[in-house]
Amino acid sequence: MKIDIRLDGHKHSLIELDKPRPISHILKGTGIDRSHVLSYKINHREYVNEDYLPEGETLINCITAKHPEGYRIYQDSAIFIMAKALHTLLGEAHSLVAEHSIGDGVFCEVFGAERFTEEDCSRLEAEMQRIIESDLPIERIEVKSSEAIDIFNSMRRKDIIRNIKSSFTETVPVYRCGKYYDFFIRPLADRTGLIKEFDIVYQSPGFILRFPTGSQMKISEPFKLSKKVFALHQEHDKWLDILRVHNIYDINRLIDAYDISQFILVEEALHEKKIAEIAADIVLHEDIKIILIAGPSSSGKTTFAKRLSVQLQASKAKPIVIGMDDYFLNRDRTPRKEDGDYDFESIHSIDLEYLNMQLSQLLNGEQIELPHYDFTRGLRRPSNNYVKMEKDNVIIMEGIHGLNDELTASIPENRKAKIYISALNQLNIDNHNRIPTTDCRLLRRIIRDHQYRGYSAEETLSRWQDVRDGEEKNIFPYQENSTYMFNSSLTYELGVLKKHACKMLLSVPSTSSAYTEARRLLRLLAHCRDIADALVPYNSIIREFTNGSIFRY
Repeated sequence: MKIDIRLDGHKHSLIELDKPRPISHILKGTGIDRSHVLSYKINHREYVNEDYLPEGETLINCITAKHPEGYRIYQDSAIFIMAKALHTLLGEAHSLVAEHSIGDGVFCEVFGAERFTEEDCSRLEAEMQRIIESDLPIERIEVKSSEAIDIFNSMRRKDIIRNIKSSFTETVPVYRCGKYYDFFIRPLADRTGLIKEFDIVYQSPGFILRFPTGSQMKISEPFKLSKKVFALHQEHDKWLDILRVHNIYDINRLIDAYDISQFILVEEALHEKKIAEIAADIVLHEDIKIILIAGPSSSGKTTFAKRLSVQLQASKAKPIVIGMDDYFLNRDRTPRKEDGDYDFESIHSIDLEYLNMQLSQLLNGEQIELPHYDFTRGLRRPSNNYVKMEKDNVIIMEGIHGLNDELTASIPENRKAKIYISALNQLNIDNHNRIPTTDCRLLRRIIRDHQYRGYSAEETLSRWQDVRDGEEKNIFPYQENSTYMFNSSLTYELGVLKKHACKMLLSVPSTSSAYTEARRLLRLLAHCRDIADALVPYNSIIREFTNGSIFRY
């Protein structure tokens, strides 16, 4: 029997066996350091531990924290260890909530106890370190739903019990470490000792659990808080407190009680109110004549720009929309990546000199002819579209480099407003199972790519890491440069996206390297009730990804 061994998806070795042997035995002599392997993915289908006994020809993918899927395993395992440590320190009287990502970590809060202090953070860190050094096994067991309810009742975990009762499944996968139990929808590492590095930073009203990053998987720099992004998260958390929604169960409860339509209207009204406030503040600053909008993929930048344009007009401003993509360099001057492919995401793929010249001309009251980029031929051509700035005009430009000062280096800062937009989801499955912001954006993109570009879910999933790498390089480092921030996340959106995304995710073949990722997203969506498209307002950001928007794209 042939065993195809890979390390983080890359071919490593091919071994022939005369009889089945456990993975731990198979890997001996391959040079793979099992102390860095968090889990083993079999035939693109399932995660197993090193005791697994492959039968027949098998592909074993050894997953470390350097792999995107492995990094999620690392993060969730660290949260599991943190929850176990807090349970040891505080017992069942407390409630830990892993709320949202921030920088290289996750912001967490502890409820039901006295105010969590810096001293408490030190105690928590020491207890986590003790658990890790003990190298305890983390076991995944299947128990009957009734047994799971008893377990989590004894731990006062109502957040888990609500999901169990609404899922109607006979058994529930539970993770156990010693006498501590928890529920996670994603796989965890097999042992606590695999989580080698972490850090805890006090950040009122909670703390941040940091994870290692980079090729060396180290925490080498002191934590630098993205203050504006954190404030935006905190603002959104206050919205959720007002709306009394934090977990998926809360949304499902509203659907079951036929109250979801009112909730949608309130949440959409909060979006509109925020957009109107941004527009009104821009108009108050008469020097501002250029509005630059940037954010990661599938944040809803296009719809936001259109809604902002409407609100600006309501404030008696007259927007001129200029396409940043029309300023691309001709193809023969476009920079290339190391592999030789064109690097269209580099800021140097834009003709910065020409863009700055035209913006300066507009601000000086001159008439210009806007360019038009022919993507088929890779050439910038005349558009026969002439514009001139009048007193009430403002320019709106939307693109990934909007917050990078190099884009509009010749334009004085007081003439520009920079807006950062992202879908900063804070809805959880339960207190310990957060839904990463990137998952919401990925689901949006899967639907849009299929709807408007004809891509399959498999294609979008395969490209997603390249998209994320581009965001880490070109967008996130500049988010604090923004004048305004807008959270485009809608707490109810998963219920709307579910019906569109599921059929696409189900089409990903089991032989695909994207299969386990598709199944992970399906498990997430399984916790959501359906919400009819008809309940979504026609100007909603969600319509940019489904269909039926009042705006033209």
